[in-house]
Amino acid sequence: MPNSNGKYIYPIVSEIPDDILSYLKVDKEYDSIRARTYDLSYQAIEKGYIAEVKRIEFMEELPIVDEYRFVKKYFSTFWYYYIFFIRLITFNNPFKEINGFIKSFKVSRSLITKNTLTYSEWNCLDSKLLKTQPKVSIVIPTLNRYEYLKDVLKDLENQDYQNFDVIVVDQSEPFQKKFYDNFNLDIKLIHQKEKALWLARNRAVELSDAAYLLLFDDDSRVESDWIKNHIKCLDFFNADISSGVSISIVGARVPDNYSFFKYSEQLDTGNVLIKREVFKAIGLFDRQYEKQRMGDGEYGLRAFLFGFKNISNPYAKRLHLKVGTGGLRQMGSWDGFRPKKWFSPRPIPSVLYQFRKYYGVKMTIYSLLKTVPPSIINYKHKGNKKLIFFSYLLMLLIWPVILFQVIKSWRLASVKIKKGSIIKYMT
Repeated sequence: MPNSNGKYIYPIVSEIPDDILSYLKVDKEYDSIRARTYDLSYQAIEKGYIAEVKRIEFMEELPIVDEYRFVKKYFSTFWYYYIFFIRLITFNNPFKEINGFIKSFKVSRSLITKNTLTYSEWNCLDSKLLKTQPKVSIVIPTLNRYEYLKDVLKDLENQDYQNFDVIVVDQSEPFQKKFYDNFNLDIKLIHQKEKALWLARNRAVELSDAAYLLLFDDDSRVESDWIKNHIKCLDFFNADISSGVSISIVGARVPDNYSFFKYSEQLDTGNVLIKREVFKAIGLFDRQYEKQRMGDGEYGLRAFLFGFKNISNPYAKRLHLKVGTGGLRQMGSWDGFRPKKWFSPRPIPSVLYQFRKYYGVKMTIYSLLKTVPPSIINYKHKGNKKLIFFSYLLMLLIWPVILFQVIKSWRLASVKIKKGSIIKYMT
């Protein structure tokens, strides 16, 4: 998807310096030269190439055999079969599809993140931005997690960067104001009676007078150089957003691309530094996501479409505890695809609201075919391929219930779409 400037993130290959090209490998097995250049451009981005160069403005159509080769080379085998199946049932030319599928069948998965770009200048950077000591506001919404919030605030006390305040929006019951007297921090406390995550973050952003907003969660742990590394990343890459990585022992494995700098594929409001100018340009968080999911993902997508640079920062990492109480879990919508009750919507309506808003009905339906069946199994087994395969078989047995859940979600998403975004803009 191109941004508002009509450009993709991928560089024109002729603009890539020779020292970067040495990390890349020309794939001569593609039928078209265009596919070879697109492949090189993709490799560059996936290996962490970040630079201000001319970018692809229009993606030309490729031979279908090259499309299948690309999918087989860079994505899981599931996607390879899934795309083949979808293209067959949507009345594409079966002879071309089968030919492309067969010709690419023996293509091996490329280990693209095994030889990534390094930025040796990072360690010796004399950051001008750090020297100016810009003020940072750390934004923490919290709900019934005092036990974990204590460690969060202790970690902030130990930061080696000191020019920051902490804006806590506490929605707990009972509210414990005296809890905050025990910390040597500049805490601005908001007691919010309504349990609403995006309202809380929006209020904190509006209250802040800092040039940078560092969004954080109340069940996380960070090292003493966390703030410093976020600021340093903005300076080093002339970026607008530093997306710190989140390490968790629950759910899917830690992605390989969390270990190096690259253009970020996400925005996690539990660990991200955002320039104030971004909020001024694109507004605050959309409250259509209240008590639901994907509000941070939507914000990241919105920022990208407006042309802001978002860098995945491996040096600003947090340990995300994902504790079993408080927060979104208490609001009943921690997971976007796994409802707690059989006749609740699947996925949560905000998921379909986002997909339909940005990608259209057709792509949303394709997404449902991919995402709904695996949601039948427990979240902690997300990475288990055998159980994911089993989930598709299980869906055949309980499809009437699943269909009811999806239709219910679709209808509720339609209400959201009709109402439109609830985005407040800063003056």
